Amino acid sequence: MLTLAEVEALARAAHQGQTDKAGRPYAEHLRAVADGVRARGGNDEQIAAAWLHDSVEDGALSARWLHEAALSARTKDIVLAVTKRTGEDPAEYARRILATPGALLVKEADLAHNADPARLAVLAPATRDRLTEKYAHMRRLLGL
Repeated sequence: MLTLAEVEALARAAHQGQTDKAGRPYAEHLRAVADGVRARGGNDEQIAAAWLHDSVEDGALSARWLHEAALSARTKDIVLAVTKRTGEDPAEYARRILATPGALLVKEADLAHNADPARLAVLAPATRDRLTEKYAHMRRLLGL
């Protein structure tokens, strides 16, 4: 099984050169989500999933890679649960997260970092408003 340090290194390498909407290195978001999961009492499987939570969705790693990776089934299930599918209804996405043990904590940490006012403050007002509502809607769907 991959160690957390190995998962972190893989995630950082997979997202190398990518930036978030504010132009910051994407690895900063991954670190924040992993730290958020840890701070919320998450276990190593959830922390590993936090490092990988956007990897399949963003195309940084393939679903095949995830399937074959030396990770627990629970970590893989969480990553797949928080991976948005093209055209998927937000309520359907939320139901999948809620139905997957351990996934809600990872998504909660992800939403917390995404909705951080300091992070949103650097965006254009229209983008900031759109994302603020999007994240608030998802929190409501998840009962957070």
